[in-house]
Amino acid sequence: MKLPEGRKGRAPELEAAGEVPHVLLAAEAASISGEADAKSSPSAISVWNKRARADIRLSFLIHDVSRMRRAAYEQVMRPHGITRAQWWILAHLSRHDGMMQTQLADILEVGKASLGDVITNLVCAGLIERRLDPSDKRARRIFLTRKAQSLISEMAAIEVRFNTRVFGALSTSERSRLYKSLLAVKHAISELPLDDNLKVSDAALDD
Repeated sequence: MKLPEGRKGRAPELEAAGEVPHVLLAAEAASISGEADAKSSPSAISVWNKRARADIRLSFLIHDVSRMRRAAYEQVMRPHGITRAQWWILAHLSRHDGMMQTQLADILEVGKASLGDVITNLVCAGLIERRLDPSDKRARRIFLTRKAQSLISEMAAIEVRFNTRVFGALSTSERSRLYKSLLAVKHAISELPLDDNLKVSDAALDD
């Protein structure tokens, strides 16, 4: 399996996608090309110091890695007739079968409406089923079907091979440090005073 490679000139691509503010792209381009020289204003020089430029490059790298992994993962899953979002839900239900949809949305940190669309597709595919909650007739719980159980075993093996290739260059301790670092970044983002429409918990699941 050949994993998709990153594209050159990604800054304009991100700008077009609305992922990165234009002012950051301009500042980063200037810092890399050396255009932020003595002609720049004193305030600009103080803001775009060495650490600031490194943080911007790290932000771009995180975005690139996420985009590339997502594209590669979708490519791996496509021959098996399942999307990344669907596999995400099935994998979680394999550990916590019988959850309510609202609980699943909270744990996966996705919008309830987006999750509902993916679940509906999984029901139509015969991979999960909704059942009434015995203690609350208004609530429904989500359960894996027998068909899903066999699929999960197959997909789990595929994911192990995929992750082995992706993280193969990292030692166990490096993986552990990377995991902890990304958790810290995730926590910092979750603490930002964002508008309700931008909160991480309201992110949509792409099916």
